[in-house]
Amino acid sequence: MTLKTPMPATFTFEQRGKIAIFTINRPQAMNSFTGEMLAAMDAGFAEFQRRNDLWVAILTGAGAKAFSAGMDLKEAIPQITEGNEMGYDDHTKRPFSDVFKPIIAAVNGHCIAGGLEFMLGTDIRIAAEHATFGLGEVKVGIIPAGGSHVRIPRQIPWAVAMELLLMGRPISAQRAHDVGLINAIVPADKLMETALEWAETICKNGPLAVRTAKEIAVRALALEPGFVLEKAIAPRVLNSEDAKEGPRAFLEKRAPNFKGK
Repeated sequence: MTLKTPMPATFTFEQRGKIAIFTINRPQAMNSFTGEMLAAMDAGFAEFQRRNDLWVAILTGAGAKAFSAGMDLKEAIPQITEGNEMGYDDHTKRPFSDVFKPIIAAVNGHCIAGGLEFMLGTDIRIAAEHATFGLGEVKVGIIPAGGSHVRIPRQIPWAVAMELLLMGRPISAQRAHDVGLINAIVPADKLMETALEWAETICKNGPLAVRTAKEIAVRALALEPGFVLEKAIAPRVLNSEDAKEGPRAFLEKRAPNFKGK
């Protein structure tokens, strides 16, 4: 079966029994997101949430290099430099925060910036051995305002969360596993096989019980006030001169000249 909502070629859907497989399909650009892709992801997962024949989702990236490198800076920079924030209109929501069916991330390479923010919204994470994880936004004078500040300190130790948020350097799959950010590391050629095995294991359980267990766990975290706070404070950075300079310097392949304003 297909989705009722048409998906662009850059974000694809496949159904295998009760499992929905969503693929970020822009490998030539490190699976970076465009606005069209973000809209497709929202629509695709909303339909996954509604459909009774789909019990578990797998989210992965095309190719062997990247799960996702986040937003395509060529599209995002004009938005940032014009003071327009990219993200959810509902300030209480972030990626998958209102999806209560299980989502497995099959991380096939670099999982950085917005790519990591989407992974943080999943429930189970399986990574290829060469995968890396990072939030490099501070290096270009911006911040990961897609829920990272709220989610990541709740998912891994504080000191490691701050290392990712403040230093901007990535960590390996092994370190991500050691600190509990991901569940398992497998050879790249076993990634989807393993993700499907885990998804099929979940599908053997009572679907109402599984969904309710996840919903209780997610709602008990009470993430919404944190998301609202992040949205309220983020413009301090995203509307700054540094936020214009950093991404521009990145595209021009030079060191940024930050001024702290």
